[in-house]
Amino acid sequence: METFSFEADKLLPNNPELPAVLYTGAFQENPANAEQIFNDNGWRNSWVNGVFSYHHYHSNAHEVLGVMSGSASLQLGGDAGRRVEVSAGDVLVLPAGTAHKRLTSTQDFRIAGAYPGGADYNTRRATPDDFTAALSEIGKVPLPDSDPVYGETGPLLEVWGINP
Repeated sequence: METFSFEADKLLPNNPELPAVLYTGAFQENPANAEQIFNDNGWRNSWVNGVFSYHHYHSNAHEVLGVMSGSASLQLGGDAGRRVEVSAGDVLVLPAGTAHKRLTSTQDFRIAGAYPGGADYNTRRATPDDFTAALSEIGKVPLPDSDPVYGETGPLLEVWGINP
């Protein structure tokens, strides 16, 4: 497990309190089950697709992304953030406000996304208006009740200070 924290820039707020978490190979045995495992652990309102090729973030919900097939290079935290390579079986948990975009991917890249408690989510972009609106929203997002990969006892809960 790796964690990444990102500073805000003038267009992307990121999250001032919570780090992004990467579980490398969490679903290596059966990456196609990512969406079902997220749902079983209380992360719902799920979808299967890809990742936008532009910086975006969700200011009103945390998000989990599970790579079901293929691989990709993602940029987290904006241009000054970090490039992360992900492949089938990897899981990325992004706290509300964390910018992300796809840089490159294989043709078979598919990812499952979900949100704690099935929260509705917005999609904000790197604009001054979105940045201003997001600043008041991010701090109001409730912490999840469970880790999307490991359930009620997962390491995300400790990293995010839910079960210290």
